[in-house]
Amino acid sequence: MVDPEQGKSNSADRSSPGGDARPGVSSRFEQFEKRQKELWKLTFFLLLVLAVVFALVSWDSIRSLSKHFEALPIGLVVLVVLFIAYMWKKTQELSELRGLMHGIEQRDAAPPSEKQIDQLFATITRSQQGFRDLIDSFDDVLIALSLEGEIRAVNRSFSDLVGLPFQQIIGRHIAEFVEEGSGGGQEQVRRNLPRFLDRRSWSGLVQARLKSQQSVHYFDCVAHAMVRDDKVHGLTVLARDITASRKNEARFTELFETLQEGIYITTPDGQILDANPALVRMLGFDTKEELFAKKVSEVITSREERKLLREEVERQSTVRSREITLQRKDGHPIVCLNTAAAVRDSAGNVIRYQGAVMDITARREMEHRLHQQQEFARRLVDSFPDLILVLDIDSRFTFVSPRSKEILGYEVEETREMKLGGRTHAEDLPALLSLYGDIVAGRQTFASLEVRVRHKLGEWRLIRFNFSPLFDEAGKIDGVVMSGRDVTEMKRLEEQLIQAEKLAAMGQMLAGVAHELNNPLTAILGVTELLRERGGLEEATKRQLDLTHRQARRAARIVQNLLDFSRPAAPQKKPLDVISLLERTVQLHEHSLRRNNIAVDFQPLPGFPGVVGDPNQLMQVFLNLITNAEYAIREVRESGRIQIRLARDSSRIAVTFQDDGVGIQPDAVPRLFDPFYTTKRPGGGTGLGLSICMAIVREHGGTIEAESLPAGGSAFTVYLPVSDEPVQKTTARDPDATPAPVAPPISAALKGRAVLVLDDEESIRLLLKEGLSVRGMRVDCAASPLEALTLISQRSYDALLCDLNLVVGGTPSSGRSAAARILAASGEHKPTVIYMTGDFVETGEGVPGPGEPRRLQKPFRVSDVVAVLRDVLTASPAEKVRG
Repeated sequence: MVDPEQGKSNSADRSSPGGDARPGVSSRFEQFEKRQKELWKLTFFLLLVLAVVFALVSWDSIRSLSKHFEALPIGLVVLVVLFIAYMWKKTQELSELRGLMHGIEQRDAAPPSEKQIDQLFATITRSQQGFRDLIDSFDDVLIALSLEGEIRAVNRSFSDLVGLPFQQIIGRHIAEFVEEGSGGGQEQVRRNLPRFLDRRSWSGLVQARLKSQQSVHYFDCVAHAMVRDDKVHGLTVLARDITASRKNEARFTELFETLQEGIYITTPDGQILDANPALVRMLGFDTKEELFAKKVSEVITSREERKLLREEVERQSTVRSREITLQRKDGHPIVCLNTAAAVRDSAGNVIRYQGAVMDITARREMEHRLHQQQEFARRLVDSFPDLILVLDIDSRFTFVSPRSKEILGYEVEETREMKLGGRTHAEDLPALLSLYGDIVAGRQTFASLEVRVRHKLGEWRLIRFNFSPLFDEAGKIDGVVMSGRDVTEMKRLEEQLIQAEKLAAMGQMLAGVAHELNNPLTAILGVTELLRERGGLEEATKRQLDLTHRQARRAARIVQNLLDFSRPAAPQKKPLDVISLLERTVQLHEHSLRRNNIAVDFQPLPGFPGVVGDPNQLMQVFLNLITNAEYAIREVRESGRIQIRLARDSSRIAVTFQDDGVGIQPDAVPRLFDPFYTTKRPGGGTGLGLSICMAIVREHGGTIEAESLPAGGSAFTVYLPVSDEPVQKTTARDPDATPAPVAPPISAALKGRAVLVLDDEESIRLLLKEGLSVRGMRVDCAASPLEALTLISQRSYDALLCDLNLVVGGTPSSGRSAAARILAASGEHKPTVIYMTGDFVETGEGVPGPGEPRRLQKPFRVSDVVAVLRDVLTASPAEKVRG
């Protein structure tokens, strides 16, 4: 820079002759030397400040970057070398100037020429321009100010910042261009100026507002005093614009404060240095300070987990998405995903850990609930009685339920390579594939089909399949779900129900001799059972006894069926849902109806009342009426329709079965419910079905009416009383189901008890004596009431088993009278009376009313007698029997 007053002095010196020029040149030379030293000091000082500031500001950032930029300080060294080379060049120019000045001084007699003076000033000008170019090359702002704030010099960076050339900046006050951002700049300068003059240096962050732009900038500033003759007459300010970094820092702070994930910074010794609000909330603390007071060991309570996490971070530098458990302020644990990294110094030592955690406790709970739901669905499918199959659109199985083993004999693994129709009967395969194609194409949304499927063992099983489409997330059909139920036994049951009509006719004809058959059957069953229990029998004898026992049991069942038919037993009545019962009945006969092209039109009524009845017997009635309607249709046409309609009045409901078959002749209507009357062709039926239906319905307090329709066909209407009790869904009992096993008698309850048996059948007496004696009871038998009276007079008994129909000396005798006489002769200790009879006993009569004895229906087993004795004697303690 050039001072204006010095320019005038130089002109005067040049115009002076001879001896006046030497002192002026020497003086100027000294001034140049002094300025050179000051310039060198300022230049090197600025270079040192720049290097230090850059190193301090950038080193941590460079070390924390994922990529290594440690080469930046080396670049700074290269820049310094280039700067020294440049300064060396300028020093050479100054040396040249110094030599020139020295030559001028040596010339005492002759003053320097005009050319030499011009050459000197040209060299000085080049040197000043070089220094200005050097200062202008700085990216940071450089300003030289007087103590009053007047701008003496600036570099190009400041000129570009305010948008004005040098000529419009030099000599003006700094306040004309910028002002302190907080508004208190003048007061701060006045207050801090004495301290600056004392220390002669200052550094700090300045927030400045550019008046030309009305924008706020942030500058990292370093100010040094300009001293002349040990007096401060100005200052230089080096300012680095950090506005962008401050904005980035503000964005980072905003991001840090608003992130939903928890951010933390900790020391290697477990001190929490910083955390964002999300982590504070996540751990249940109210303030950051409350969290900072905790150690890492109080947040990650598991010592083993802390150790593994530390080792993993130190080994890999960064650990991503590792699941850890943190403890909240209230003591509850939370599950989090942790991403952690280690920050190291130049020596490679860890100086801090930093990372982020995300609370996944709710996700884990959701996954747990989802797992439970999936497990429930899997268990539900596994326990479902039907076979569940899922197929893709290429007919390949994608899921097979475990029921495949029970229904078809195949393990789930064996079905993986199977395709639809591979085990299907050839006659049923076209219909199966056609229906499957309709479901996949969307032409049907639900359908059912019965097909024959070969069991693994070779037999054919009849399976009723229900088809439903399976949709993907886009709503397109992705496969088919099939549920299959084995109805082979159900079809056999239908055939058995038809045969039951014939057996019922036999029962009605043989009801008169049932009583006489029950006594010998009871003896045969009991004796063969006792004989089989004995040891030492030959194999042939055992086989014969087994055969005899099986045949006797068969005969006993036939006799019992005959009795049931001759006088139907009172049903096990309970509230029933008629609609469910009708649906179950139609389902039972569905295959036959479909095979004969007969459609069933059943329209359930919502809120339809229920009835009180036995579901199995009412189902038998409904099934018989549907079977008759099917037969009537097949008599006249290849296909038909059965309509089932529901109605009610104030006290009863009506269920009507209407068909479009052959109809009923007017003269046949009055005789339809007579036994053995049938309108079917020979071999078509026994004529007992409708009579059985009428007997069952009357037992339920209702009736059946039949009529022939004018347009053809017939209608049967079942009337039943309405139930006031709440109804429940019902399912019919399987007639072929094996009865639940009877619990064995309690020996401790019967041991030592005395029983008196009065029966005119010797086989019954022997049977009961041996059968009850082996169970620890004392048994005495009498063939007549007189023998029983003799025994009762000698000892007391806990129970009396008495036949209701005795024959004494060929004369019938009442068992009730004999029991009364025995009770009268028994004294204070009266036995409990249990009657035995071969006549029909109504269901429920075995349980007596108040003061009434129990009854045993012949033929019975010894276990039946033991069960009754246990019921009547368990409540009474055993007494000592008189000898």
